[in-house]
Amino acid sequence: MTNVDWDAEAASFDEEPDHGLRDPEVRRAWAGRLRDWLPGRAGDVLDLGCGTGSLSLLASEQGHHVTGVDLSPAMVTLAREKLAGRDAVFLVGDAAAPPVGEQRFDAVLVRHVLWALSDPARALRHWRGLLRPGGRLVLVEGVWGSTEPVGIPAERLTGLLAPIAGQVRVQRLSDDPLLWGGPVTDERYAVVAEIGDSGQEGREAAAAGQ
Repeated sequence: MTNVDWDAEAASFDEEPDHGLRDPEVRRAWAGRLRDWLPGRAGDVLDLGCGTGSLSLLASEQGHHVTGVDLSPAMVTLAREKLAGRDAVFLVGDAAAPPVGEQRFDAVLVRHVLWALSDPARALRHWRGLLRPGGRLVLVEGVWGSTEPVGIPAERLTGLLAPIAGQVRVQRLSDDPLLWGGPVTDERYAVVAEIGDSGQEGREAAAAGQ
């Protein structure tokens, strides 16, 4: 999975129901989840591993300013086209260390990326340092496949978040077929980690991610 040529996959990427969100019911399902996960007021959202920008578009439609980052130039090109004219910026770069400089965000949104990183704990610390006080990490992950499962279990992810986040809530997503375009039997979930208002906490997390 980590060796996939995402530039080659870009043209057909949106054919998967949960990638392109072309089905109105699937789109509404994801929009409803994002409305729950992201801050209630309009803010700055960093969408890491944004792909073709489908979740970025939903966040933009809900009033957020979106910065999307993806390693694949072809994916970024499609995302820019999808959100043309909107308050959104897309950058080619590594999701684990996004090229956003000193910019800080109200939410960092990451779907199906963390499990494929070589050092997920380090990435989480880095992302934590990109948040403003009171911000949140929104992580959509899972464990896929029955013969040779790949992914990151929810228990491991919440354990990695424990030292760097305040309130952490887990939502199971496997039992909502509308999100995936049909029933699924594997583990799919979202973790929303609220970050405290302590500036010192944020500096410590940022320093730990260096």
